[in-house]
Amino acid sequence: MFSKILSTAVVALATSKLAFAQTYSDCNPVAGDQCKPDPAVGGTTVVDFTQGESDFFTLATGTTLEYNEKGAVFKIEKEGQAPTITSTKYIFFGKVDVWVQASVGTGVVTSFVLQSDDLDEIDWEWLGGDTTQVQTNYFSKGDTTTYDRGGYSSVDSPQSKVHKYTIDWTPDALNWLIDDVVVRTLTYADAKGGKTYPQTPMQIKLGTWVAGGADAPEGTVEWAGGHTDFSQAPFIGYYEKVSITDYANGATNAVSYAYGDTSGTYESIKIVTGDGSSASSSSSSSSKSSASSSTKSSSAGASSASATATTLSVVSSATSASKSDSTGASGTSTSDSTKTPSITGGPEAAALSATPSATSAPKNVVSTAGAGSVVVNLGAVCAALVLGAALL
Repeated sequence: MFSKILSTAVVALATSKLAFAQTYSDCNPVAGDQCKPDPAVGGTTVVDFTQGESDFFTLATGTTLEYNEKGAVFKIEKEGQAPTITSTKYIFFGKVDVWVQASVGTGVVTSFVLQSDDLDEIDWEWLGGDTTQVQTNYFSKGDTTTYDRGGYSSVDSPQSKVHKYTIDWTPDALNWLIDDVVVRTLTYADAKGGKTYPQTPMQIKLGTWVAGGADAPEGTVEWAGGHTDFSQAPFIGYYEKVSITDYANGATNAVSYAYGDTSGTYESIKIVTGDGSSASSSSSSSSKSSASSSTKSSSAGASSASATATTLSVVSSATSASKSDSTGASGTSTSDSTKTPSITGGPEAAALSATPSATSAPKNVVSTAGAGSVVVNLGAVCAALVLGAALL
């Protein structure tokens, strides 16, 4: 069914000439902007939303969240709402696990995104009306001149069951995992020899948004599965827990990351460490991987733009994440009308923070950021729409 929807939607998309990646950038170093260094996670941080609000994330304007035994509650009750949170710190290669129960609702999108200042991007996205699969995607420097990067992977009832979704990202390879099973792999070499490989420090963005709105373009609505019926609201996604490990491209005790030039390559990134020293990324890692390698094979239900599973090399000097079988929920929105658009659109950049760990507020706390409505950017839908067509 979704293949047929995508076929029709691609035609509509081509007609409307809408083709955007996921998010905005407050400051783009590759575009020549003079940007502050990005604060580094520099180790492992675990955020348990069942314990309440965490200062590791900031709320987008207009976002109000509740917290209960299922975690952070991302609720959409009416047109224009798009609850979104963004991490205050960055990872420079790393592993992010999110336990998420995606929102129900035709036209409602739940997403988990990594995004850099220069618009490198790695995505998970769930459609509220698609109960059998999840979409994966990636972008380099916000480039949408080609649409061959999208992928689909099977997953059991993502709107009614909690699953663990992982992005494991190294200089050599990018892996998407569901419940610790690799479902898609992209190698540096396969991404046009690294030219289109995401490789600059990234924040974590989680949220839900509406693609099936009354005023959405026809192609967008078709991709999303139809118009959203708000008489069925509220539409709720649950984020239980997030575990973030910063590989820091092999450096130890990383404090911040800065762009050394406008190339947007991982070798150009300067790493400042806790002892005050600074080194280029290329000197902190003499090769794109230094830890043990193991061959990862895709599961039978996986689908990928790069069909072959490859050897995943992990560069990790950070503290390993604590293991847990607890379940949870996640997502990322593509909204915020306050940012300066590049060729993308989405949540605002997080505030810089030197806090080394994420603290939590008491349970059942409601947290709110700003006031007024959030304008939903439909660019992510358009990009995923066209990208999905490459798989048909």
